[in-house]
Amino acid sequence: MEKVQSIGFIGGGMMAGAILDGMVNRMKKNPTEIFVSERRQERCDELHDMYGVSASTSADSFIGNVDAVLLAVKPQALDAALDEIASKVKSDARIISIVAGVPLARLEKAFPGHPIVRVMPNTPLSVGEGMSAYTFNDAAEAVKDTTAEEIFSSCGKAVKVAESLMDAVTGLSGSGPAYAFLMIDALSDGGVMAGLPRDYARIMAAQTLLGAAKMVLETEKHPDALRDAVTSPAGTTIAGVRVMEQQGVRGALIDAVMAATRRSEELGKLK
Repeated sequence: MEKVQSIGFIGGGMMAGAILDGMVNRMKKNPTEIFVSERRQERCDELHDMYGVSASTSADSFIGNVDAVLLAVKPQALDAALDEIASKVKSDARIISIVAGVPLARLEKAFPGHPIVRVMPNTPLSVGEGMSAYTFNDAAEAVKDTTAEEIFSSCGKAVKVAESLMDAVTGLSGSGPAYAFLMIDALSDGGVMAGLPRDYARIMAAQTLLGAAKMVLETEKHPDALRDAVTSPAGTTIAGVRVMEQQGVRGALIDAVMAATRRSEELGKLK
């Protein structure tokens, strides 16, 4: 596969900025090979100042020359963006889309014959700890494109899935940060109730979840095994775990993922 050199972003919002940060600061991608189209001039200036990339309010100056195009607009702005650029991209340009809920089939209509990658990232991308899932169309499979994996791995972790699993991805990692924020808030409330100052309780709750998650990823042990290691007979942890099981915390989290997955499926049918 010919290596992608230049890439053009259509949209320069929060997620695009997080991806740029990963590409420039962790991938060490040359900023002179990155171009951004963003309707707000002040945001263009900000992205240029932060990352050294070329940013303008129109894609006309780069869209016909870049090796890859990354669609990072809101779903309601996609049609206008496609009208503006679809007929102008290079014939062999890779198309990468992070536009929520937009299937490969719709993108293939706009970019027939192009290798296309659909990506579902989540908001921790903004701090370099995102979880992204991506899926290929047949043309991307044929050229064994690694561009998306390289980009999104620079902002956290990235895994390849079948497109049929994208709603489940949305239900788990896409919506999952909200579940984690709720848990951090609840744990910090518990700390305050137990007598801790609010600022300390919030830091302890957030760092505890961060540390526990890192243990799962780095040790590759099952969460049950790690939980057993900290759960002493007749100790404090088992007392807390027992209450969580009685209150149905495990079932509530499973149900939350399933509810979000079903809602993603419903929204997909409306598009």
